[in-house]
Order: sequence, then structure tokens, then C-alpha cells
Amino acid sequence: MKKMMLFIAVAIFALSCKETTTTQQTTTTTSTPEVTKTPEKSYPPSIDAVFKAHGGIDTWNTMNALSFTLQKEGGDELHTVDLKSRKVTVETDKYTIGFDGEKVWIAQDSTYFPPQRARFYHNLMFYFYAMPFVLADDGITYSEVPALEFEGVSYPGTKISFGAGVGDAPDDEYILYRNPTTHQMAWLAYTVTYGKNEKSDRFSYIKYDQWTAVNGVQLPSVLQWYKVEDGQPTTLASERTFTDATASAKALDASQFEIPEGAVIAE
Repeated sequence: MKKMMLFIAVAIFALSCKETTTTQQTTTTTSTPEVTKTPEKSYPPSIDAVFKAHGGIDTWNTMNALSFTLQKEGGDELHTVDLKSRKVTVETDKYTIGFDGEKVWIAQDSTYFPPQRARFYHNLMFYFYAMPFVLADDGITYSEVPALEFEGVSYPGTKISFGAGVGDAPDDEYILYRNPTTHQMAWLAYTVTYGKNEKSDRFSYIKYDQWTAVNGVQLPSVLQWYKVEDGQPTTLASERTFTDATASAKALDASQFEIPEGAVIAE
């Protein structure tokens, strides 16, 4: 984020003292050093309203670490994320996937998780879980789109696109649909282009309507994927439950993300 310089003018004040026969005036000049101040990033009113409904982007930006458990039939996953560097580990009792800031790796004593899928998966659930706040990232373009009509409710929508070279799949597109009354996030429509050479117009839909307060911000406790017909969500297909969430201003130890001995680098 670009920084702007705020120049603070020099303040001059005078001290005067009177005596019976002589008046002496002393002028003292003091100057303050230049102060660098980071400007606030502005967002479209629609997105800003969503952030506020979830605790505020300023509150989110004070956090350095996030963790949550994703419940799965084959074994729960503990996701731990450095929110500033986006380093991550996904730990289970059979394998661990990690990102050290440069390389995605996987450590396992057998092929429980396909190594070729590790790069795609390492931050996937974090990105869905940390909605709507990850939609404040740099390199994003916002545009308003027609509302989603579902079961008699009209959900206003904002489309999110990424600049070239942003992330592993800059051609991905997202549409955030918000509750018209509370402004909380209600749906996410998204495309998947990872590993492809072109954009997709096929949107999947996740319903967001169950939230948990985590250190001042609202994060999802359940995500529901819906079947899609003619580009619209229809009926519930599957869901994921998240537990034991923590968000903290305390920075994580860098060793959390180091590549362990014997790990395989995911290409």
C-alpha cells in the first residue's frame, strides 16, 4: 500500500516575563520530526457495509494469526495461517501441508493426500473461511452486478476480479451477495480456473448464514455448497463445519511453516 507523507508545520511560541523596570521577551522555536502516516484504503460502499457488519476491516487488520479446525470424515484438519504473509499449515493425523512463503510442501509417511493437489488446496479453505475479509486484499477490482434471487429474497451482489499476476489463479472471479437487511455476507459465487488457461463462466455457490464471533469479528461456522442449475443455486449439496477458531494479534513463530525433513515440494 502506498504511503503518503504528512508534513507537520513548525510551532512557534513565546514566553514572556515581566519585571518592575525591564520587560524581557524570549522566543523559543521547536520543530517536530516528519511523521509518516498510512492512508486508509477505501472500498465501495457495498463492500464497506459488509466489512462493518462482520466487525470491521480495521479490527481484522489488527490480527496476525488465524486458526480453525475443519471437520472431515476422514480426519479433522487444523488450519493455521499467518495473516500478513499468508504462510499456512494444514495439519491432520496423517499428513501436513504447508506454505513457507515461497514453496508449498507436504509431509506424510504414505500417499494419504495427492501431492499434486497440495498447491491448489493449501489455502483454499482459508480463503473460503476468511470471507469477507480476504476480499480486502490488494489487486482487487469491484463492480456491482444484478442481485441473486433465492426463495423470495433479493441479495445485492458485488463482483470481485483480480489483477494480472495476483495469486495462483488471477482469472478466478467471485461474487459476494449480501443480506439486504443486515449487510452480512449471504452467498459466495465463484469460478475455478486453477490449472486452466482460460477464464470460466461456470459459478459454484456457497451459502453463508451461520456465524461465530471470533475476537471481535464474525467468521462462518458452517459453509453450505449448493447444486446449480442454469447458473443459479437450487438445493443443498454438501456442507462443512468449522470449530475451535482463534484470531490473534500475536505473531506466529516462523518455525511453524518451515519445510520439515522428508517433505515433498508441490509443483
